[in-house]
Formats: sequence, structure tokens, C-alpha cells
Amino acid sequence: MPAVENAMLHPEIEQLDRDGILAIQREKLAALGARLAQSGDWVEHFAAAAMAPTDLAAGDGLAHAPTLEKTDLHARYPFPLLGVSVNEVAKFFATSGTTGLPVMFGFTDGDLTRLGDQVARLLACMGVKPGDLAYNGYGYGLWMGGPAFDLGLQRLGATCFPVGPGRGELVVEWLRDQAWDFAAVSPLWMMTLTRLAREAGIEPKRDWRISIAGIGGQSVSQAFREELEASLPEGFRAHNVYGTTEAGGPILSTPCPHSHGEDEMHLVNEDSVISEILDPETLKPVGPGEIGEIVVTTLDKQASPMVRWRTRDLVRLSERPYDCPCGRSGMPRIGRIIGRSDDMLKVRGVIVYPSQIEDVIAATPGTVKEAWQIYLHAVDKTHDRMSVAVEAERGFNGDRTDLAKAIERALTSRLGLKVPVECQPEGSLPRYEAKATRVLVRED
Repeated sequence: MPAVENAMLHPEIEQLDRDGILAIQREKLAALGARLAQSGDWVEHFAAAAMAPTDLAAGDGLAHAPTLEKTDLHARYPFPLLGVSVNEVAKFFATSGTTGLPVMFGFTDGDLTRLGDQVARLLACMGVKPGDLAYNGYGYGLWMGGPAFDLGLQRLGATCFPVGPGRGELVVEWLRDQAWDFAAVSPLWMMTLTRLAREAGIEPKRDWRISIAGIGGQSVSQAFREELEASLPEGFRAHNVYGTTEAGGPILSTPCPHSHGEDEMHLVNEDSVISEILDPETLKPVGPGEIGEIVVTTLDKQASPMVRWRTRDLVRLSERPYDCPCGRSGMPRIGRIIGRSDDMLKVRGVIVYPSQIEDVIAATPGTVKEAWQIYLHAVDKTHDRMSVAVEAERGFNGDRTDLAKAIERALTSRLGLKVPVECQPEGSLPRYEAKATRVLVRED
């Protein structure tokens, strides 16, 4: 097991400048194109753009390659665009299937080994160390969050407690009694655990030793993250983790100690996964400080390679993407996920992202940060108006109506749209252990 040097698991890669990373990408793109040329499905996919997979070897080959979307995968059900035969696949994982049948993604034994290396690099970047005691609260089964972190923690040399989601009453005691150092968990569940602990007479700031959490599965505002950090032991940091099943798992980005304070993340596996940040309309690269969609190409994946997969996730490219004191100058910095291009809401002509509403709620004292809902009120199949439900903390001493009015004023200022807000007692709204369903449609 190699030593972690300066929080870098693979310093020979992570310390390369941008030209060094691009050289690796060019070499691997050529090899990827040669592999895909052996697949009839991939040849057919590229032919739709008047290209061959081997064109990826050209300097501008990737920029002209066709993009991939869910419709492309659903059209090749049940095992879309496999790069190997089904009997060479060691394990399948799947997407959630929220927009149709789950899509299966295969992993060879080699893919699983690389997945462990990729997740281990993220863990080391955020400060997890060999020998740390780690609570893995992500889901198992066909969802790959739990197994991916198991592999990464094992590769890093940490001790894993694979509890999975739920069992909160036990987890809050184990965090105290077993002195876990790290948690891989959804942000909403981590916040819920702090509340369950206090209800059980356990004070997380005093009784837990946890110092780092890798929070993923959904993006949360900086205000939410800061409140979570303030609820836990001195020095605790909640690091965003971003990835997708299509990209190969929770492997794309996480902060280093320097970028964490600026609410940014490094794309730390750019030598094995290319993440283009593109304008979602033109598919042209955006510049520093601009918002774009993450479009992913997996360079090493054998079983289920992806070329220009449109994640629909929107991020802001850092103002200084290649300038970080940690030394990862070849691994660009991006902001947290702002929202999804296909989750954008349009209410009375105004474009709204759920993250904008979360920012307001998280910044309002007295609200329960993990419990809120957006209701779209459909009239004649259009979203004529929107309302929001929040909860007041159990210890809130003010008037809930006044709290709702304060949020309404802040939303009007932020969105330029009047949004009615209903404030309910703590415990009234749904809780989510994994991804939260924030937007519900009501027929009026």
C-alpha cells in the first residue's frame, strides 16, 4: 500500500500540469477509439455523426463526436453499448430508473480495480487516511454508491463499516462508541443523524470523533454545508462528492482542503475520465466563471464505456480552474452542482432552479435545512404557479407565519417571482436517506 503524500494517493499523476494531463487523455482517446471500433453498436452510433470510433485519435475528434443520452441507451436495452461480451462482466450496477427502466452498466474485474483506485484518490484528496474508521452509509444492491466506497476505502487502507442507509438509532451510538473518523453519506441523512443523536441524549460536537464526511447523491448549498459542519466536532469538514453511474461511479470530483473553503471541487480523475464543461445549447466549451453542463467520456472503462455522456448536471467552471495551492494544477476546479438542465423549472416565464430555493431556506435562521418541498401547481398542463413548504426548528421561538413571510420576501428578491411559503412544525415533511424528491406537481 503506497503512502499518501501531501493528501495525494497518486502524486505522479495528480501533480502533472494541464499539458501533462492532456497528453494522457490524447493517448487514451486513441486507444478507446480502437476498442470501440470492434463493437457494431458503437460503430453504428458514431456513423450517425458521419464518424468512426477511430476518429477519436484526431486532435479534434472528441469535440466532433456524437453525444450520448438516455434515449440512446434505452434504444439498446437491455445491455446498451457494452464493450465486452456479457459473460466477461463481473458485476452490473444500474441507474435509479426514475425516467423509465433502470439502465444496466457493466464492470469487468479490471473496471472494479480501477474504481477502487479512483474512489481512493477522492478519499485521499479530502483528507481520509489509511487506518481511519469509516462509516459507509450509501446504498447497496444495484445502486453503486455503497460498493464503490467499499472498494475505495479498502484500496486506501481504511477500515470500513458498511452499514448502508438507515438504522439511524444504531448509527448515532456507533459514531460515539466506535469513534468513527469518516462518513460516506448523503448530506440530508448526515443532518438527520445529528438530530437523532441529540434526541437520544448524544451531543455530536462532544461525543463523536468524526472529522470528515464525503457527502454525495445530491448537491446542497454552502449555507447547508456550513450549518452541518457547525453541528459536528471542531474542525469537521463536509466535502461534496460528485459522480454518476454512467461516468463509472462517485469518482468525478471532490474538494481538497483549499478548494473546500471556496465551495469548489477538483476533477481528480481527469487521467481516466474526461469531463467537458459545455454550453448545454451549443455544446461549446465554457470559459472560467461560466456555467456549463458536465459531459463525460470514460477513457479506461472496459465493460460499459461512455463517450460524451450528457449528465445534464450544471456547474460553474472556476474563475481559476488550474490555480490551486494543493498542486493539482492539471485537475480543473468546478463549483458544486447548481442543478440540472432538464430539471429547470419555468413558472410564469421565470426560470427557477431548486438550488436557488434551497440557498434561501438554508440561509434563513430557524428553518430545518433538510426538510423542504417545492409544489408546482399545474393549470391546463402548464406550471402556472409555485409554492414552497418548509419546517420551523423545534426550538424556534418565533411565529411560523413570520418565518414563512421572511422566506417569501427572500425568494421574491432572489427570483423576481412571488412564491407563497407554508411553514410547518418540525417533522411534518418527508425525510430522505438518499436522493430527495424536491419537486412535486399538484393538480389544481
